[in-house]
Amino acid sequence: MLQKMISGGQTGADRAALDVGLRLAFPVGGFCPRNRLAEDGCIDKVYPLVELPGGYRQRTRANVDAADATVLFYEAPINGGTQFTWRYCVKRQKPHILIDISAVNHLEAVKTIRDFVMQYEITTLNVAGPRASRCAAMYGYVYAVLAEIVGATGQCT
Repeated sequence: MLQKMISGGQTGADRAALDVGLRLAFPVGGFCPRNRLAEDGCIDKVYPLVELPGGYRQRTRANVDAADATVLFYEAPINGGTQFTWRYCVKRQKPHILIDISAVNHLEAVKTIRDFVMQYEITTLNVAGPRASRCAAMYGYVYAVLAEIVGATGQCT
């Protein structure tokens, strides 16, 4: 059963995961880069992230390593930091799932992720995807999917 979501705090997919958790009193956390760097400035201290001495790639590796599995949201083609995360999951042989938000409606994504969590008995899920400037629709999509998964009770449903 899912017990915690982690991310790196970047705008877009990462921030949506943290916001869902905070809103629904579901445990969240993760690692962020030096100076709590994100594209919109310094990541607010309301997000319970551990600051690392390195940059984005160190943050990504730490979150993948700390999680049981990773869900990667993207809009085709997969690129940038999301592609780096995907490749690192493969290298570390960590369970991961790719959700193309342009091809999968949010209800299908909910079912796919729930099945993934059950299949791999995931307790800590890393949430990754592009920053807001690369995909404006990402935050809303990820927020809707994860809110449905976590549910209003704060339990993975």
